[in-house]
Amino acid sequence: MEVLRCEQLSKIYRSGSAAVRAVDNISLSFEQGGFTAITGKSGSGKSTLLHLLSGLDRPTDGQVIYQDKDLFRYNDNQLSVLRRRRFGFVFQAYNLVGELTAQENILLPVMLDNRKPDEAYLDRLIGMLGIGDRLGHLPGALSGGQQQRVCIARALANKPAILFADEPTGNLDGRTGREVLTLMRSVSAELGITMILVTHDLGVAEQADRIIRLEDGRVEEDSGAVIG
Repeated sequence: MEVLRCEQLSKIYRSGSAAVRAVDNISLSFEQGGFTAITGKSGSGKSTLLHLLSGLDRPTDGQVIYQDKDLFRYNDNQLSVLRRRRFGFVFQAYNLVGELTAQENILLPVMLDNRKPDEAYLDRLIGMLGIGDRLGHLPGALSGGQQQRVCIARALANKPAILFADEPTGNLDGRTGREVLTLMRSVSAELGITMILVTHDLGVAEQADRIIRLEDGRVEEDSGAVIG
């Protein structure tokens, strides 16, 4: 079942008379519960594509369709609410609030949405990520791997349909990065969440069900062969 698609998506950055096509006429679809890795060299457009798919940036041309509606027909407030409720985000930088405990950081998106936490779901999520004994710690008292696990829990706290991850293992050593990636994949699979991950690391990309390789803003290879 298709959960997200983009049609003829382009992003052009202009500097004076020069124009750079960071994303160039890309059409793709993503299936519910799938794990897709978007890879390519630096400057290939992979992070820009992720930002467009997730509504963090607006395209120059084209559409991103979620639940039969173009993301960019929402106003800014509606789009913000959609992202908060239906999309989760994990980045290379942990972006945890230093003055809040791990538990408070995890609960932050739920509280911002003025909703009551699903305690049973959060307990299960925290248990799956193995951070139950770290909930009272501030981020500065956690290792890099522990901080990223907290970020994953925060991203999943609102039960999103899609988890977007941009180089989530980039700040971690090899062993810890593999552990975090394995956790992300297993948790997302168990909860039925679609995962779209950007990475320059082919070893990370090979863990995905589907690999999309970009070059100069275009799809050069797609192991899922779902190119529009």
